[in-house]
Amino acid sequence: MTDSNPSILSHISIGTNQFEQALAFYDRVLPTLGCKRVLAHPGAVAYGREYPEFWVQTPLDGRPANVGNGSHIGFVAPSRAAVHDFFQAALAAGATDEGQPGPREEYGAPYYGCFVRDLDGHKIEATFWDTEQGHEH
Repeated sequence: MTDSNPSILSHISIGTNQFEQALAFYDRVLPTLGCKRVLAHPGAVAYGREYPEFWVQTPLDGRPANVGNGSHIGFVAPSRAAVHDFFQAALAAGATDEGQPGPREEYGAPYYGCFVRDLDGHKIEATFWDTEQGHEH
């Protein structure tokens, strides 16, 4: 069996306490990376390029959603320009700046990305791996 998907994850879900506002945020930000809504249920919407990879939902247990300290979600960007588009769209949609677009040598020469916090405080990232820069091991 051959798998053409290089990802090790099936999907990620985040909780929100402001469902409609969170959807408006991700509806504006994720198209910069070629993603769109691909599935919806009451209280949950999935985004992806082809299948549901990133879910935004109200917690199933009915308790308030909270943010994990030390965790973040990194989205794959198709180019450096897409990293910038993601960053600008996120800020325009109400995100806070957690790291402007650019290289981060501590992550290796191919890395180019940015970080923001969404409306619920989740840290999200857009990353382009510039294979022209080579890989450090």
